[in-house]
Amino acid sequence: MSTINPPKALLFDVFGTLVDWRTTVTQTLSTQAALALNSPSASVPTSVRLFASTISWPDFAQQWHDTYKTFTSSQFSSSPGRSSSSPGRSKHPFKTTDQHHHDSLLHLLHTHCLTGLWSADQLLAIAQIWHFIDPWPDTSTALHELSKSFILCTLSNTNVSSLRDLAHHADLPFSRLLSSEHFGAYKPSPLVYNGAAEHLGLRNEQCALVSAQLSDLRAARHCGFQTIYIERVDEEDWSVDEVREARREGWVDMWIEVEDGRGSAVGGLAEVKGRFKSGYVAGRGWGDAIKG
Repeated sequence: MSTINPPKALLFDVFGTLVDWRTTVTQTLSTQAALALNSPSASVPTSVRLFASTISWPDFAQQWHDTYKTFTSSQFSSSPGRSSSSPGRSKHPFKTTDQHHHDSLLHLLHTHCLTGLWSADQLLAIAQIWHFIDPWPDTSTALHELSKSFILCTLSNTNVSSLRDLAHHADLPFSRLLSSEHFGAYKPSPLVYNGAAEHLGLRNEQCALVSAQLSDLRAARHCGFQTIYIERVDEEDWSVDEVREARREGWVDMWIEVEDGRGSAVGGLAEVKGRFKSGYVAGRGWGDAIKG
């Protein structure tokens, strides 16, 4: 993080970084399953009842989220579907994450022999849970503080309508809601990062991406963004060795750990706020803000 030129805008990944999708999605699936199985008016096949009684909804939620990551990554694959004239943009029609979440839910239910557990209308409603994920405890308060000093903007692979609902549901004070949907491509396509900076009227180096995914930050770094890594439990896809190597290489400008050296939780985004605030208030430029 530049001590002379701190970022003007903080752009945020959302799922996992700002909101705790795992808890909300698991609770929703479990609750809706119990309602369906105990409803006197529901006609759930006996075989489905049997499989539903043994399913691990936390595992199912993880698999559902994994399909989202696979889906967005596949749009940036080096397959023949990519256009050489527009790096990172697929030739295939753009599919929204709302469409994906519904389609992948149907597929997973079929895979686990759970087709028929919910009606078509119920399935549509359950797929919409990704619009109403609860935030991490530190998120809202820290963002309100950061909004006093920075332009706050989403930069997520989820679609705009989902971001709008999430911001309202979780009290996230963004001045802009930017989605991959705006650029017809998914992260880690350079089209997304470059397009976001252009949309904000800023140079890339005036933007910092905040994310709990090192792959996201590496792509942003390659586009000239500053980078802030928030450790969140079970959110990093890289191996322990890969994470250690990334930290040793030093290309992450600010690294926020889950715990400090005494084992006390430091609060994620609250720590980002604290590092910027301490550097500014103490009159030392942004020196404390760059320690990671």
